[in-house]
Amino acid sequence: MSERDDEGRDREGRPAPEIDTSKPSIARVYDFMVGGTLNFPIDRQFGEMALRVAPDAKTAGLASRRFLRRVVRYLTAEAGIRQFLDLGSGLPTQGNVHEIAQEIDPATRVVYVDNDPMVLAHARELLADDGTTTVIQADVRDPQAIIDDPRVRALIDFTKPVGLLLFSILHHLHDDEDPGRVAAVFRDTLPSGSYMAISHFFNPEEEHPEAARQALMGEKVFNENLGTGRWRTREEILGYFGDLEVVEPGLVSVVSWRPDPEDSMELTLTLHTYAGAVARKP
Repeated sequence: MSERDDEGRDREGRPAPEIDTSKPSIARVYDFMVGGTLNFPIDRQFGEMALRVAPDAKTAGLASRRFLRRVVRYLTAEAGIRQFLDLGSGLPTQGNVHEIAQEIDPATRVVYVDNDPMVLAHARELLADDGTTTVIQADVRDPQAIIDDPRVRALIDFTKPVGLLLFSILHHLHDDEDPGRVAAVFRDTLPSGSYMAISHFFNPEEEHPEAARQALMGEKVFNENLGTGRWRTREEILGYFGDLEVVEPGLVSVVSWRPDPEDSMELTLTLHTYAGAVARKP
């Protein structure tokens, strides 16, 4: 039995020493936005601040999780993918990648990658008895180290198609950290028949001027308080796919990507500042 509670605290109520509770964490703020409990007051404080700028932020977080579910189902059931590399996976929540994929094929293998110690602690506890799934601590800004990691290689066979998931991670890389290079290294490693899926903060520019204004405000709040967050343009996000073949319906709001009947209520939302797409390596 774990000696820590859901917030990573010990029996005396102290957080684990490697968890910094003095500043908000990307993973914990996102957990707050999707209704999780693995967050601290500083994360909730920032989350409430973000909601004042973007009142639909919680809805966007939930829509992003549903986008993940639809993408993983599509890649497993329709594209035949049986191994996934999930970068910047975040805190475990309902409907994780391995749970969705293994409903279709229990032998599907998944490697989660994150650099947040709280994510690692909770994910390892969740996956303690799962031989088809693992989690590693690594920084997405060093893609080759992830690709070469023996724990990744133990589960991911890069001679066979891979589902590479970059959900809500590239927008947390600054321009000078060269997210295009990061995407290219992973993309070039993928064998033919692989897929890359991305969700990203989106600045629709003249497509939706009011949403573009909200994107700029959100970027300011995120960078002043979290130190990260870029709302990029359609051209910038599509650039991460290189020469991969983007599948229909292309880069669209996360609520509009192949919605399920149970997601029909989401179609009434106007989440113009959160987009996603999936592409295949020919």
